[in-house]
Amino acid sequence: MGLTSMAVLLIAIVAAVVLFALTIWLWPRLGKKGIGSVLARVGMMLATQLSLFAAIGLWANQSFGFYGSWADLFGQVKNEGVVVDHSAGAKRVQVMSAQAVKVPRGDVPRVGGKIEKINIVGVESKITSPAYVYLPPEYFQPQYANKTFPASVALTGYPGTAEALIKGLDYPVRAHKLAKEKKMQPTILVMMRPTVAPPRDTECIDIPNGPQTETFFTKDLRKAISEHYRVGTKAANWGIIGDSTGGYCALKFAMRHPDSYSAAASLSGYYKAPQDATTGSLFGGSKKLEQDNDLLWRLKNKDLPPVSLLVTTSKKGEHNYKDTLKFIDMASKSPTRVSSIILESGGHNFNTWRRELNPTLKWMGSRLSA
Repeated sequence: MGLTSMAVLLIAIVAAVVLFALTIWLWPRLGKKGIGSVLARVGMMLATQLSLFAAIGLWANQSFGFYGSWADLFGQVKNEGVVVDHSAGAKRVQVMSAQAVKVPRGDVPRVGGKIEKINIVGVESKITSPAYVYLPPEYFQPQYANKTFPASVALTGYPGTAEALIKGLDYPVRAHKLAKEKKMQPTILVMMRPTVAPPRDTECIDIPNGPQTETFFTKDLRKAISEHYRVGTKAANWGIIGDSTGGYCALKFAMRHPDSYSAAASLSGYYKAPQDATTGSLFGGSKKLEQDNDLLWRLKNKDLPPVSLLVTTSKKGEHNYKDTLKFIDMASKSPTRVSSIILESGGHNFNTWRRELNPTLKWMGSRLSA
């Protein structure tokens, strides 16, 4: 059973509850004097606390995607790094491996689609970053051989792992099922984290004298994917979805670059980049650059872009609730189209985003053209 599987989490929770109950039940019987009774009490306390910490740790990992597998957790991933060719004429997309989608007959591409692990070489940004690409079954079917597909970038939060989008939020399985049910059009998904210059949190900004993250996502990524896969090159063919930091990035890319992305969905995203120890100085002292990356400031002071935006929040459990209402009010003017998902309650975690993801994918599918 995988580290992120629900079965492992449930077993850990049940074990913690059972050990706690046994400790309470047996404690009076172990109250006798003697080394044996003392060691038994110490052992039961340690076992109970370890099981409790394990359950909490597994829940936190499943909610925030810190580790994608047991090997990742214990530092046993020994795969060697891959040399990426940055010379002139080098491929912008380098396919490293492939895996099946976890659906019936998922090992047959024309039935289940396929997930490819790739490296994206950014020519303009000078950034190279890994990603996972989900190709829907239709991509491999003869009747679609000459068809171009819409694409949607899916981003994690910070620090996040791209694997969490596959194992934790089930993007490929959800997209496969919704397309099969005719609830969304077949769409290529490019799944990655926004941390393309680790360990720094760039907040998807072109940092003065630093990583050019915005250029990577708005220019390099789209060009690389469109050249390698059958994806349209127009903004109408491209959307972007993100959670937390990824949500802020998604909105910003569409608002600042409507010629790159025509639709963006932000799950529990915020609207202004924080600056802390993980980000360092983002704006190089430029007040203008800081304002340009403040989404509420942009809505008030800039012309609204011709894009479709989706924002999500919860009345209880999310810190972005009030700012999201402001965003909706300020963005509800032509040519911008804004939609929202507002839950009664839901925290800043995977459980909340799972509740929002299916309607988000359907919304995105209705906004993009092939």
